[in-house]
Amino acid sequence: MHIKLLSNSEFLEFAKIFKPGSIYQTPYYAFTMNEENYTTMFVGLMDGNVLKAASLILVYKINGFKYALAPRGFLIDYNDDDLVSNFTKLIKKFLGKKDIVAIKINPMIVRKIYNSIGHAITSNSMYDETFNRLKKMGYFHLGYNNYFEALKPRFEAYINLDLDYVKLFGNIDRSCRNKIRKAVRDGIKVYHGNIEDLKYLYEQTKGKYPRGLQYYMDLYNFFGKDNLIDFYYSKLDTTDYLKYTQGKYNEYSKKSTELSNKLISQKGNADKIISEKLNIDKMVVKYRNQLAEATEYLKNYPEGIITSSALVIKWQDEVYFAIDGYDERYKRFGAKQLMIWKLMGRYAKLGYKKLHLGGVSNINKPNNKYKGLNEFKLNFHANVIEYAGDFELITNSPRYFLYKNSFGITGILKK
Repeated sequence: MHIKLLSNSEFLEFAKIFKPGSIYQTPYYAFTMNEENYTTMFVGLMDGNVLKAASLILVYKINGFKYALAPRGFLIDYNDDDLVSNFTKLIKKFLGKKDIVAIKINPMIVRKIYNSIGHAITSNSMYDETFNRLKKMGYFHLGYNNYFEALKPRFEAYINLDLDYVKLFGNIDRSCRNKIRKAVRDGIKVYHGNIEDLKYLYEQTKGKYPRGLQYYMDLYNFFGKDNLIDFYYSKLDTTDYLKYTQGKYNEYSKKSTELSNKLISQKGNADKIISEKLNIDKMVVKYRNQLAEATEYLKNYPEGIITSSALVIKWQDEVYFAIDGYDERYKRFGAKQLMIWKLMGRYAKLGYKKLHLGGVSNINKPNNKYKGLNEFKLNFHANVIEYAGDFELITNSPRYFLYKNSFGITGILKK
């Protein structure tokens, strides 16, 4: 067996069919990261003329030292002892000769899968054996982090789309379904955008993500060459919002007047009428205030208000929220809930099997500071995958310890 540098097409053909796949192990992601000042290479483990394993490797250089990353780990069967052993020995030698001090991986080795209420529904019976094998081969495990300290999230939420439309909606938490219905009533609409609209995503995510607008545009351009990416945004139709609010205000005002007339004419149980009128009058006040707001929105934003956005990548038979955001000022409209529901229906109809909602924190961690984020995603009846976490393999010991003693490894690990 030997390591071979693969061409873009050789790596793409392997990555297309390897399971489990990852959007981060594709040439499109490599081209994107080239624009972020990473050097990239595709390596393959050859057994004669047969390609047995492969990986995109990103290399970052700082102060004369080179460090490698394999996002989402190597495309290899981690349960095959001989295959992993041979690949590890050869890749260590291959990278070491290139003066790369170490490589960090966060492989798609599943530890457990949890349902939306935190109960383990699947446990990997091979996990301990696989984990211990990697450690014996020289991979240093960087710990079971609970939040987002790793290269990629250790916990990820996903929705099974292989269900009929009615079942998909019925599985969603009731409060979330109500927000979806309310978003529709209020005039929230979801649009299929283009590269010119990515500015909406940037405005909603700047300060939260380390990448800039150009990164989003690069993702869109490179994955878009093979129609593997979609951009969506939601908008509050201010005309519809005003019409709906005016209708509700008129409806409750009319009911309030009718109840007042009943009291005056003394028709019916007075106490019951008073109680009902108090509740109706609360709604009158609510919609009167909302009417003032809706009027102001239409005046200032006649073309509508952008409320949420998402960049979605399609790979194999699954769909991934690569980056998404929303405008905090309009969170109450439930635009993001509506968008996710619309995309669930769209991609289920197109035959995709899973919709990945992105990272969550450990859902069984008490006093979780990301509880709100977790609940938002789990409300869609999502399951959560727990991965093994990050591992580091030293590939050039002299240079690694020189770098570590001189500069510390922390900064490069967070790139």
